[in-house]
This record gives sequence, C-alpha cells and structure tokens, in this order.
Amino acid sequence: MSAGRNVEQQIALQQRPPSLAMPSMAQRSRHEPGFLPVHGGFRDRFVTTPEAKYCCESCRLVLCNPRQTECGHRFCESCITDLLSKPNPVCPADVEPLFEDKDHLEVCPYFEVPCPLGKCKEKMIRKDMSEHLSHKCKHREITCEFCNHKMAFTELQKHKDTVCPAFPIACPNQCSFSSILRSELSIHQHDCPKAQVTCSFIRYGCSFKGLNQEMREHESSFASEHLRMMVVRNTTLEAKVEDVKSELMERYKVLPSLSSRLAEVETQNEEMREKIRQLEQKVVSVQMLMSTHSEKLLEVEMELRELRPLRAMREEVEALRASVESMRSNVASLDSGRVGSSPGSHTLGSLEQQLSRHDDTMSVHDIRLAEMDLKLQVLETASFNGTLIWKIRDYKRRKQEAVASKALSLYSQPFYTGYFGYKMCARIYLNGDGMGKGTHLSLFFVVMRGEYDALLPWPFKQKVTLMLMDQGPARKHLGDAFKPDPNSSSFRRPNVEMNIASGCPLFVAQTVLENGTYIKDDTIFIKVTVDTSDLPDP
Repeated sequence: MSAGRNVEQQIALQQRPPSLAMPSMAQRSRHEPGFLPVHGGFRDRFVTTPEAKYCCESCRLVLCNPRQTECGHRFCESCITDLLSKPNPVCPADVEPLFEDKDHLEVCPYFEVPCPLGKCKEKMIRKDMSEHLSHKCKHREITCEFCNHKMAFTELQKHKDTVCPAFPIACPNQCSFSSILRSELSIHQHDCPKAQVTCSFIRYGCSFKGLNQEMREHESSFASEHLRMMVVRNTTLEAKVEDVKSELMERYKVLPSLSSRLAEVETQNEEMREKIRQLEQKVVSVQMLMSTHSEKLLEVEMELRELRPLRAMREEVEALRASVESMRSNVASLDSGRVGSSPGSHTLGSLEQQLSRHDDTMSVHDIRLAEMDLKLQVLETASFNGTLIWKIRDYKRRKQEAVASKALSLYSQPFYTGYFGYKMCARIYLNGDGMGKGTHLSLFFVVMRGEYDALLPWPFKQKVTLMLMDQGPARKHLGDAFKPDPNSSSFRRPNVEMNIASGCPLFVAQTVLENGTYIKDDTIFIKVTVDTSDLPDP
C-alpha cells in the first residue's frame, strides 16, 4: 500500500445555503476534534455528488486521510488500518493481497536506495541498481582486459599506466619494436639495438660506451686489447695474493702466542667476574649491615633517652647510700661514746629519725630503679619494625607445666610497628587452646595499649603473619596469615592493658612440631610479622 498519497482533486463545499454546506451540530460533534470523523470517511452532504474515485472502497464515504494500495484502490486511514489488522488482508475491490508500507518499501522497485558500494555516494531507484552496478558506478569492480586482475573502475587507468605487466608499451629507446609487454621490457633492454650500454670489460679498464649494435663490433675489434687488460689485472692480483700470503704466514706464527694470551685473558676475566660477584655480595651485605646499624642507632638513641633519668636516679641513690653510711657511722660512734646525758640522747633520736627517713627514701628509689631496669630490659629486646623473633627456651618443662595446667600460656616481649606505632605481643599455648587443646600448639596475636594510641588509626587493619621457624637446613617454616576483622573487639583501641588475643588455635599439630626439626636444644623460635608498608606516619 502506498502511504501519504493525496486524492487528486479536492471537493469544494458549497458556501450557500448554509443548511447544505455546513454540517449540523450533531454531525460536527461526530467529527471532533478538528471536524474529522473518528472512524470511516466524511458523512457530510455535498452539493455535487463526489466521484467514485474520491470514495473509500470499504465504507463508501468520502475519503478521510486517504491511503492508496498497490492495486490502485483508495481507503480511509482508519478503514485500511482495520483491514491490515486482519490475518492475510486482501483488497475488497479486487481481492489482491495488502501489505504494510514498511514491508513494501523493502521490495518496491521505485524506492530510492543508496549504492551498496561504500565509496559511492549516488542514489537511484531500486530497479536501476543492477544497471548502475554494471555500467555506471565509478567504484564498481572491473577486470583488466590485459592481465585479468580485478580492481575498482577508478583505479583501472592508473593500473594500466603504471603496473599492469601485460600492458603493451613502446620501447623507451625508440627502436623498431613499438609494442612490448611491460613485464618483458627488462629482457628487451639487453637485446635492444638502440640501448646505451657499457663495455663488459669496464672493470679491467675499458671505458667504451655505445649502442648495443656498436658493442658487438667493439668487442670483436678490441679483443686483443681486452686480453692485455686482463693480463695486467691478473698480474696485479697475483702480486697482491703473494703479499697476503706472506702477511698471513707472519700472523700464523704469532697465533699460538695469541691463543695462549687469549686463554690467560679469559682466565683473568673469569677471576675478575668472580671478584665482582663477591664485591657485589659484600656491598649488599654492607648495605644490609648499615641498615641494621641505622635501626640499632635509633634504638640506642631511644634507650639513651630512657637511661638519662635512670643514671640521675642511680647517682642520687649512691649519694643517699653514702649519706646513710655516714649517719650509721655517726650513730655507731655516738653509741660507743654515749654517757647518758639528755642532750646526747636528743641528738641520737633526731639522727635515728633522719636515718629512718633516708632508709624510706632509698627504698622508694630502689623500687623505681628496679622498674627502670625492667623497662630497659624490655627495650633491649623490643623490635620497632613490626617483626618479632621470640625465643622460647626449656620447651619440655614449659610443655609439662601447660599439660599440668600450671602455666597454660606464655606472653612474648612487646614489639612495635615503629617508635611511635602500635604496641603488640604474641601469646602461645604449648598444649593448645580451645579446639587444639591436647593436640596442637596454639598461637595468637595481641594488640596492647601503647603510649601513642591516640595518634594511630583504629581499628587495627594491618596484615599479620604467624610463623614457626624450622631450625633444620631445609628451612621449611610453618606459617599462617590473616587480615584483622575491623568489627572484632580484638582490634579496636585497647581500654585495658591488652585486647583479647586473636589467632590460630590449630596452628601446628604437636606431632609435626616434635617430630621435625622445629625444636633444637630444647628451644623453639616463633616469628610474628606485621605488614607496615601501607601504615601512615602518626
């Protein structure tokens, strides 16, 4: 069906009388909105009866929004829509099948379509497409009549003028051969009588140049001269060969010494390489040693800061002890020389009180000194790089104490992620804990309350690796790693001395531990590593 075609002629409404030309109110109401009928054609009364071609083939009324089918019949828009909605629609006038516009346009021979070749921008009606592709399109595929090579029509002339091997061309020397295939031109140049060539004895000194036809006469007439040139050249070459032979013989004589020298150089080179490797290893070890010394230097500086008040306290204690000893000697002398007089008794009482106060002060200082000594011992064994190496001696005795429930667990010394970082320690159950009790060694990680917790991010999120170190040559360490659960109370900021331990109750079976090389000299080593790579500075 062809959509959008208007009827050929408009039927004008009679202006007068109004009763004939204008529709009634009832009719107008049926045409609302815009005075168009809701369904079918116009029901108005016309002065002149409309011709049949202006009437719908379905409702027989004057066409409203006319549509024309392929068979030429006209329908109202609403009427043809009803017909097309039925299965296998046909025209009621001639029983021809009806199609939707979009289906028809795909096969309509008069519909304008673009050329299917991408480079061609032309458009034509569908029925002319085959002729366009065969004869008119500039980008159609065509075969060269000389070499049968296929190409676009636009490239044909360039192909013939430049690269076609079977295209006939004239000899560039303008000889008697007027048509030569391009592929045979190079062969023709060797035989062309008018080709400009040089004498083949040019390398022997002949400088003749001329046409091919002249070259034959030159070669025959100058044969003796050419032979003389070859003899001279041959003599020169023989002299050079003799010179080369003598030079080679001289070099051959020194070849053994050069070979021995080369072997020595290779040996020296290998020794130098070995020395370089050793030096590189030494440099690496020195760098590691310097790094370790730098860390130890920082630790010593921290310890010195802690030791300054300790030294002052020790000096004060020594002064107090000297004062106490002096008082005791005074008391002893007074006791020996006392005669019972009241002034002497009064002096002795005051000295005894002063001595008692000094004893109390010295006791307090002794306690503080002991605390400082303990703190110093902890600092000496503490690590500030997030790694703990825990040496546990007397394994058998401690294991028996754990089995007998005398000492179920042991705590390691504290270690830190940095001088101002997290404070942590490890906790071990030699006879196991929870699910591992009696069968496994249980190992846990503990976050402790530190002096710089207010400056650190919480909860604790650093990756933790627990490891039992193999003391044998295989070094098959046993380990496990975990990322802290941010919702666990074990990794929140501690409110007490230390949080609840978190780790591996089934860390290693006791049979594996005791039958391997993990215990040596009744000692085991535990390593705990905390990842500090992404830890921000406080």
